[in-house]
Amino acid sequence: MSDLQSSTSSLSRTNPFFSIVVVNYNAGAMLAHVMTALSEQTYRHFEVIVIDNNSQDDSWRATENLPFPCRLVRLNDNTGFAAANNLAVKHHVRGDWLFLLNPDAFPEPDCLERVARGIDDYPTVDCFGCALINARHPDRLDGLGDAYHVSGLHWRQGHGAPCTTTPTDPQAIFSACAAAAAYRTAVYRQLGGFDESYFAYSEDVDLGFRLRLAGGQALLLPQARVHHVGSGITGRSSDFSIYHGHRNLTWTFIKNVPGPLLPLLLPLHLVMIVCLAIVFAATGRFEPYIRAKTDAASRIGHAWRQRKVIQNARVCSCMDLLRLMSWLPRSIQVRAPVRYESTTL
Repeated sequence: MSDLQSSTSSLSRTNPFFSIVVVNYNAGAMLAHVMTALSEQTYRHFEVIVIDNNSQDDSWRATENLPFPCRLVRLNDNTGFAAANNLAVKHHVRGDWLFLLNPDAFPEPDCLERVARGIDDYPTVDCFGCALINARHPDRLDGLGDAYHVSGLHWRQGHGAPCTTTPTDPQAIFSACAAAAAYRTAVYRQLGGFDESYFAYSEDVDLGFRLRLAGGQALLLPQARVHHVGSGITGRSSDFSIYHGHRNLTWTFIKNVPGPLLPLLLPLHLVMIVCLAIVFAATGRFEPYIRAKTDAASRIGHAWRQRKVIQNARVCSCMDLLRLMSWLPRSIQVRAPVRYESTTL
């Protein structure tokens, strides 16, 4: 049993089993779509907390007159995805399990029921990811958990593949995409939640990495399906996503890669940075990329201090970590998730 593992969650008499946290920022009609999807869930023992990051539209009104408990917290500033989720967990979450849901992610009616069943079936697992379906092209996957490459790149596994390639059984994954993921609340708190300096992007990979290092496990539940627009608010490949994604990618690598693996993986990380610089320069997106790397370097000291705390608590072996990482480039790799075997992880 993991050192992080608390006793198997049981249904509380007074508290909900799931606390669903949605961080909203100018989501428009998408937030209402999320609330409709939640009202149609076959599993009903949940509460919803919506943290509104100072939206300038009236999307937050979708939280009114709902058939389930929903608490709206409106902030005076846009604190970012990471800090808003942490605020919800610190002050408002009451459930045994935390279910994070993006405002552009719409769970199918039996999604929560399947996650609850997975929690019962796999009591030593600390995090569960859902199968993300491309909301615009429902015959295509948006992702089956996050893959982490040995260079430090990461991506949603199976992104763009036909839905027919979805595995039928639960699969071990490196980390869960927080667009729709369940975390044991006590473990999320023990790990300190998301790194709030990230603001947005890569915070779920960082948390998943820290969970792995501390001995926790993450599992994909392929039958728990969520339709995801993907960058529905920030925009895919926008300057915002390039800057935050590639700044945070470097911090995640520095903080989490164990010392014995640095001589092997750091050269790959540096080569990856140079190769992507060439790609972004050739496509006219060099400015947000180089700004991301410059700002990442300016806070190396802070990341290194975080690293010392994380590595001192590491119990996962380097070999187990390497087995979970991806080794081939994303462009030529179709890596199926590893079937979950509780005796091997």
